[in-house]
Amino acid sequence: MKLIVMTKPTFFVEEDKILVNLFEEGLDNLHLYKPGASPMYSERLLTLLGDDYHNRITVHGHFYLKEEYRLRGIHIDDAFTEAPVGYKGNISRTCHAISELKETKKKSNYVFLHSIFDSQTNADEKQSFTMDELRAASKQGLIDKKVYALGGMNLDRVKEIKDLGFGGMVICGDLWNRFNIHNEIDYKALLNHFEKLRKTID
Repeated sequence: MKLIVMTKPTFFVEEDKILVNLFEEGLDNLHLYKPGASPMYSERLLTLLGDDYHNRITVHGHFYLKEEYRLRGIHIDDAFTEAPVGYKGNISRTCHAISELKETKKKSNYVFLHSIFDSQTNADEKQSFTMDELRAASKQGLIDKKVYALGGMNLDRVKEIKDLGFGGMVICGDLWNRFNIHNEIDYKALLNHFEKLRKTID
């Protein structure tokens, strides 16, 4: 099963250092997700990270960054928006309904299914599916290796997600909530948790 880390939606001072450490610990797919932010800040972060890690980064929005920084690919946050005209390369998408999976998988390298559980970063994002609905989707082959679970993912959910047949899980709050951006500079707890996640998912 694959492990994807999604950035915090906001930029913060220690971010580039933490991300470099995560890459060094084996992270191979980071989703750069900064809704509403100026692309200038994403450019600055990418420059700080350096060329070595750009091919492990998938960008949400500001798709020109993919070519400019030779990133891994682009992510479209719904099942329907067309890719940029002439775009060639990796593409992933977010599905918000099980009924979107079949067609969306055909035009994507992989897709996120959102929200599997209540979000740990956004109180408004609640679980969208019952376990019975997810099991049925798995039996029908709609949930498979190309579908990654998004929403409320943490260490305790790994077995459940594997059993449902998901090809990966997307971690956000479970990781970033271990580091207080306002009063901490030591991010060992965050790195240790990533290591646990990586070993559990492998």
